[in-house]
Amino acid sequence: MEQLEQLENLVRESRSMVFFGGAGVSTESGIPDFRSVDGLYHQSYDEPPETILSHSFFLQHPDIFYRFYRDKMVHPDAQPNAAHRALAALEAQGKLLSVVTQNIDGLHQAAGSKKVWELHGSIHRNRCMECGRSFSLAEVLEKLDAAPLPRCACGGLMKPEVVLYEEALDPKVMEGAVRDISLADLLVIGGTSLAVYPAAGLLRYFRGDHIVVINRTPTPMDHQADLLITQPIGQVFSTLLRSE
Repeated sequence: MEQLEQLENLVRESRSMVFFGGAGVSTESGIPDFRSVDGLYHQSYDEPPETILSHSFFLQHPDIFYRFYRDKMVHPDAQPNAAHRALAALEAQGKLLSVVTQNIDGLHQAAGSKKVWELHGSIHRNRCMECGRSFSLAEVLEKLDAAPLPRCACGGLMKPEVVLYEEALDPKVMEGAVRDISLADLLVIGGTSLAVYPAAGLLRYFRGDHIVVINRTPTPMDHQADLLITQPIGQVFSTLLRSE
């Protein structure tokens, strides 16, 4: 309880908080993280996830990519958990500058967050590679129900606007995330092992007062944290919700 009280005090005193999160934020919504026992790295495909989720593999084997993508990456029935809801509430109160997320599931926006920097894109934005027409996730899934590949009326292949291996992060998203992190007085890092770059490298721009790490396993930022919490992140934030 002492750790949770410390977190409450840090949030209460903060005037410009930023949350930096990863896959662990969504596990309590039923979305497995990449490296858990049930995650993407424990699967029965012939190629490793890094290969299947690469730009070149997508172009060469879009049928295998989409089978894996739908099987492992897309969870259309997932709902926001307490962590997503608490962050949306903190933004509405003017406490939270923004969420910087490595996730592609859109659950922060579903919970009500307005300013979300999606470093790795979103499954909810899709575009035809030929004509550029945009499509929702529901439209892509409807196409995949009828055929192995989702194609536009023009015949072009639809591609999710997620950042694949071999692809660069959106410079505008990076710029916005860096700006907010550099302006924050409190940085809360949650649900991420900080093993993925360049995303994890953005933390070096923080110049504020306090760092909180909420993660069940060790991270490279643990030694810099003013507060380290190893409880499930949804459980931690549900306490924050009750204290508001």
